[in-house]
Amino acid sequence: MEAQSSWVWSPIARVYNPLRAGSIDGTDLDPHDRAVIRAMDAKYRPNKQVKGDPRCTLFVSNLNPKTTEDSLEKVFSKFGDLVRTRLVRDIVTGYSKRYAFIEYVDEKSMWHAHRKAYKMELEQYEVFVDVENSRTLKGWVPRRLGGGLGGSKESGQLRFGGRARPFRKPITVHTEGRMKRLKEEPEDTRDPYERMREEKERRGYDRDRDRSREYERYRDRRGDREKDRDRNMDRDRERDMGRSRDGDRDRERVRYRERERKRDRDRSEERSDRKYRNKEKELQKIQNVEDKRSRSPAT
Repeated sequence: MEAQSSWVWSPIARVYNPLRAGSIDGTDLDPHDRAVIRAMDAKYRPNKQVKGDPRCTLFVSNLNPKTTEDSLEKVFSKFGDLVRTRLVRDIVTGYSKRYAFIEYVDEKSMWHAHRKAYKMELEQYEVFVDVENSRTLKGWVPRRLGGGLGGSKESGQLRFGGRARPFRKPITVHTEGRMKRLKEEPEDTRDPYERMREEKERRGYDRDRDRSREYERYRDRRGDREKDRDRNMDRDRERDMGRSRDGDRDRERVRYRERERKRDRDRSEERSDRKYRNKEKELQKIQNVEDKRSRSPAT
């Protein structure tokens, strides 16, 4: 297939490009750290001795150091029948490296776990799950060679284009030279599985983003209301103290008002929480409908 005439932005990388992965919006033309240069020069080839179907394999990371294969199988077997579970360990010490690969009997079960186990708590640790990139994402370079996806700000080696840190939409217009260089980069010829993978990744990213925005709006509104209540309470308390003539009577009045405000605040918070729970139920219904549509055969 010929190279595409233009580069199309997507929150999830279709092909792994170390230079783009090091950019928050996937449009950088120059590497911003030495690890990106190492990844660009790397000649990585997936291990051919690894067994299993990569399309049915789930990557799980951020595990509790004490998590075992048995506990992983117990939890992830709820999403479908398992073929094998491989917890990666240090070849010298034998200690867990805190990530594993779980293979299901079919792709449907893998995608079900991919959706339901995202940010699930396992033995007091919030785990991260994704598809296996090393054998399914063209051009993949692991983190030990300067590539990978995700990462933390503390490490100073953030990589974008994955589920943990999708590309942000560019806010600037490309210059002519920038667009020319992007167009010259060939696009991978993708099979139907890769297209399906991209579409499911996009839908999962959109759902996670919408839920996060809804919760952020709710939390901001609640925080503003609490700040306003605190300011009003302070003003009323100062006003009452300044006008006090009979100390005992005024103190009793202040205590009564504070009790009333607390009672009103509790009622208001109950209404807000109930409204938020109803909103969550509506979002869950919408997600269930999307899940049913995604399971139904394409027409």
